Amino acid sequence: MALRNALLATLLDGEASGYDLAKTFDASVANFWMATPQQLYRELDRMASEGLIEARVVRQECRPDKRLFALTEAGRRALYDFTAAPPRPTAIRDELLVKLQAVDEGDGTAVRAAVEERIEWARAKLARYERLRLRLLDGRSEDEHLTRSERVGPYLTLLGGIEFEEAAVRWGEQVLVILQRRAKADSSDGRGGT
Repeated sequence: MALRNALLATLLDGEASGYDLAKTFDASVANFWMATPQQLYRELDRMASEGLIEARVVRQECRPDKRLFALTEAGRRALYDFTAAPPRPTAIRDELLVKLQAVDEGDGTAVRAAVEERIEWARAKLARYERLRLRLLDGRSEDEHLTRSERVGPYLTLLGGIEFEEAAVRWGEQVLVILQRRAKADSSDGRGGT
């Protein structure tokens, strides 16, 4: 998936500045797509030059002017075409998994610490996602939101992010239990271990 598709989908909520898009990415889109502000701005410029979005300059007093971006019809067509194409399978590329693969010959203490850090990272994201969920629901029940809101996509992707982070916590806790058991077994039979 190209960054442009994530930006096009984000602009469905309406006109936004690059700063607003970066904040949105950090707060919600980050559950399925990561990008730096520099990557966002470069892609926004490319998209504008290709006619997928249009930019207008808003003059501000005591601040630099800002550009607001909005979808064009060509951008809506590109987003439609993107949704019509079958998605590519996701490939996992995770350095922590490589460390776990090598834990039997590696620094078990450092690997356990990395797993603990991953669990805490996932818990922090879950807390952010819960705040976002409450903001999206805006006092409505989940059922009301899902049947009556103007757009359901942001909530559905949020649910995917929540499931992903909950699975990361469960997996990490399981890994820690297994590594701890092995460390105890190894120390009781004099092998040292992870």
